[in-house]
Amino acid sequence: MVADLSQLVKAYDVRGVVPDQWDESLSELFGAAFVQVTDADAIVIGHDMRPSSPGLAAAFARGAAARGADVTLIGLCSTDQLYYASGALDLPGAMFTASHNPAQYNGIKMCRAGAAPVGQDTGLTQIRTLVEDWSTNGAPQQAAATPGTITERDTLTDYAAHLLGLVDLSTIRPLKVVVDAGNGMGGHTVPTVFADLPVDLIPMYFELDGTFPNHEANPLDPKNIVDLQARVLAEGADLGLAFDGDADRCFVVDERGTGVSPSAITALVAARELARNGGKGTVIHNLITSWSVPEVIRENGGTPVRTRVGHSFIKAEMAEHGAIFGGEHSAHYYFRDFWNADTGMLAALHVLAALGGQETPLSELLAQYDRYAGSGEINSTVDNQADRLTAIRAAYGNRDDITFDELDGLTATSKDWWFNVRASNTEPLLRLNVEARDETTLTAVRDEVLTLIRT
Repeated sequence: MVADLSQLVKAYDVRGVVPDQWDESLSELFGAAFVQVTDADAIVIGHDMRPSSPGLAAAFARGAAARGADVTLIGLCSTDQLYYASGALDLPGAMFTASHNPAQYNGIKMCRAGAAPVGQDTGLTQIRTLVEDWSTNGAPQQAAATPGTITERDTLTDYAAHLLGLVDLSTIRPLKVVVDAGNGMGGHTVPTVFADLPVDLIPMYFELDGTFPNHEANPLDPKNIVDLQARVLAEGADLGLAFDGDADRCFVVDERGTGVSPSAITALVAARELARNGGKGTVIHNLITSWSVPEVIRENGGTPVRTRVGHSFIKAEMAEHGAIFGGEHSAHYYFRDFWNADTGMLAALHVLAALGGQETPLSELLAQYDRYAGSGEINSTVDNQADRLTAIRAAYGNRDDITFDELDGLTATSKDWWFNVRASNTEPLLRLNVEARDETTLTAVRDEVLTLIRT
């Protein structure tokens, strides 16, 4: 098919509706282009549970093998399991998933050997250019003198063993844990990772079903964790965990059924990783995370580094600074000992270890890491995004107590609050995040900025 790749190739991945925006013939071209751009002689491919994923992955494999690359298919897996395979096997990789998007979507997350990201500035633009050319004019006829092989390999057990080797769970007290997999890949990985832990596992929606019959596999939206919250209370559980569709993100619900801020999890894991590294090390956080995060990092001997939102930026900063850990407000958690890649499962194991290593409930344990009032991300549909950002800056620009930066959108900071407004890369949206020292101040600032955005 001849495709409009401007709608398909995003900043960090490929994502669109199947078969309207892309299909197996286009996926085969992506496989060939991926091998050409990465100059790979071998790659690894995994896929999620969406109905279109096996066919798209197989087509990508054919395109890669035709260019001479040996292909290892690891089959059904989470995105962080694909990153594990890329790191452990030292191979470039491709994961077929559309994460939390609805069933008709699919996509490709690509990485170089060692799970190094492939984004617009690290190869994705060149891949797009080749696929656009080939989809319009036909792929060059010359194939590799010797086509690559296509073989299968199961990496789930090795993935679980690697994660469990990074967190000491040997002495934790028994815990009752509800896990909502959202019919996504957490239903594939959690049973193996949790198999030998002192955990009374209560599964929810573990059946792999890419049509998402129960709710969207997007725990960032509060409506999608309502079932989990109710089940935690009904079971008297110690906590709940919710994974997104490709199970690379993990959200936490405490024993009261209250959702836990990903910033609090970032701070908790940062403290634990710093302790594991002798109280020294750099920790990356994006500019949307709570004030609590850099405070906790410094209190535990570490050095915080603030960066833009997005995994390619986080991973680049991780590599540049030799950071031991990184966290985002969206519940992506990155670990040096996981090839700087993100794994919600490892973050979840840290939460289990921290909770199970002492006797207080999770809400009390996390209180020290959750110090401020936060709005969460509020999206507004705005056609004139640049004009609105200019108006917001003008509204606050004459106040001496406010500082501004434009690292990612517009951030305004005073002694009692901060807010950030960012334009979406793909939709006519402005995204607002606000944090303040108390709920009253939070409400006032949030409402004031929303009025400016929506005027």
